[in-house]
Amino acid sequence: MLKRMLALATLFIMTSTAHAVVLRDDRQIEVTIAKPPQRIVSLLPSLSETVCALGQCDKLVGVDRYSNWPESIAKLPRMGGGIDPNIESVVAAKPDLVLMATSARGAERLTSLGLTVLALEPRSHADVQRVMRIVAQAMDVPLVESDRVWRHIDAAVNAAAQSIPAQAKGQRVYFEVSRAPYGASESSFIGETLQRLGARNILPASLGPFPKINPEFVVRAQPDLIMVGDSNFADMAARPGWQNMRAMRTQRVCHFKSEESDVLVRAGPRMAEAARLMAKCLTGKANDKSKGQP
Repeated sequence: MLKRMLALATLFIMTSTAHAVVLRDDRQIEVTIAKPPQRIVSLLPSLSETVCALGQCDKLVGVDRYSNWPESIAKLPRMGGGIDPNIESVVAAKPDLVLMATSARGAERLTSLGLTVLALEPRSHADVQRVMRIVAQAMDVPLVESDRVWRHIDAAVNAAAQSIPAQAKGQRVYFEVSRAPYGASESSFIGETLQRLGARNILPASLGPFPKINPEFVVRAQPDLIMVGDSNFADMAARPGWQNMRAMRTQRVCHFKSEESDVLVRAGPRMAEAARLMAKCLTGKANDKSKGQP
């Protein structure tokens, strides 16, 4: 009888720890996931979207204020911003996994309060694939599913590139991410997409992925085409020298709606949609030029 009880106890221990996994996050910290999480808080939009792309949206119990896709997460509690999460709200949600950016504050505090925290911040195409695999492992989703999602994204980016006519390629592009201004360089995931679409980036990789730049740099570079969100476009012409830039004078500016900007600046599952938006911009402005339109 005692032997049977010991055997059952051993089986229980093996079963309860069978799903434990140790993952290294972007802080280079090893994080132990004791069991598949059932309550997840995500504090970065790209990570929220990754959770959902892997079929685990129903596990989310809270997100940051900027997570807005897919629509099914609209009613979830908001727990502050990606950089400044509301610690009290996160703790109150009783998550068994918190996903957040490495640049966010509060990771150590949340860990000290007994929560499991994975800090991940994809900045390149390779990062998106890697982070998707880590999140899949954390949620006990088979890697074959993560790889399937990534192959779909990669193939769709290739399809967007193939849709661009030869005359639309080679354009020199300035992509503005946010005010200050901050741009997307060759080394960013946005820059990598532009390169795959056959565009040339005026911001070199040596500046870092998303450098804060002097507006005069753009004036001197004279890009053929500017990509920017509506909110930033509004005051562009007021910057010294910008209204006389060739791209501004000839209306070679693609200014994207707010929901489109969200797609473009998130390193996650919607990168294929972002590639299609960029391809449409590159093709449309090249066609305007060939027709002699301003």
